[in-house]
Amino acid sequence: MPISITEIKDMKRRTEKIPMLTAYDYVTAKMVDEAGVPLILVGDSLGMVMLGYESTIPVTIEDMIHHTKAVVRGAKRALVVGDMPFMTYHLSVSDALYNATRFIQAGGAQAVKLEGGEVVADTVRRLVDCGIPVMGHIGLTPQSVHQLGGFKVRGKGVVEAQKLLDDARILEEAGAFAVVLECTPAPLSRLITAKLTIPTIGIGAGPDCDGQVQVISDILGLYTDFVPKHAKQYARLAAEIRQAVADYISEVKSLSFPTEAQSYAMDEGLIEQLKTES
Repeated sequence: MPISITEIKDMKRRTEKIPMLTAYDYVTAKMVDEAGVPLILVGDSLGMVMLGYESTIPVTIEDMIHHTKAVVRGAKRALVVGDMPFMTYHLSVSDALYNATRFIQAGGAQAVKLEGGEVVADTVRRLVDCGIPVMGHIGLTPQSVHQLGGFKVRGKGVVEAQKLLDDARILEEAGAFAVVLECTPAPLSRLITAKLTIPTIGIGAGPDCDGQVQVISDILGLYTDFVPKHAKQYARLAAEIRQAVADYISEVKSLSFPTEAQSYAMDEGLIEQLKTES
């Protein structure tokens, strides 16, 4: 059975840090799950790292459900959270409920994530009332990048910091089981974390959140178009992959791959027979 939202909330009560990673396909989800990550986010960041878009905005719910299905097949223990894409929960609570249900029924996710605070509180409350676990997301909300004026740290000023604190409290009151804090100053993240009874999951939000989330392509050094300041490359697989492909090209051209040992044998008599008959 996958980890439950109750177990995630219990980790905060035990002051046990919560590691979370994104995954977008079966193979990656299987490896992340086997490594012991308790939370996997099928993030709309796949728009950039998997589909080559410049932002998350073009990502559709069909894209998300397609990738969520693959991740769910790979993850046996981790709780899989589906990221609801741009404008799939804004038009009405009814639309949000329909689209979130698709993530759970068709995609197989155990929870969904929504960006925004007070503005989505009624939607969060309705989803939770209908039995769909919800993770909130405040601070830098990439789906609002045009409105926010770019990918910038949020909450540096008193007014905006108070708004983020209020939003976090409202999401908790609405029934969210956790909230992502993205690109918020560390002191503000520490305060929000202390004020909430639900876990905070930070990304570029300092060390004092209850957990951390990173994009898998960033920590593996696979996505090199842009490396966020808050990301750490635990590996540099892009360089290794390029070298492996270059070695393959070289060996194919030099006839050193494949070798006899990598080829399948056949009775030579049959070959002679085919030559004769043809």
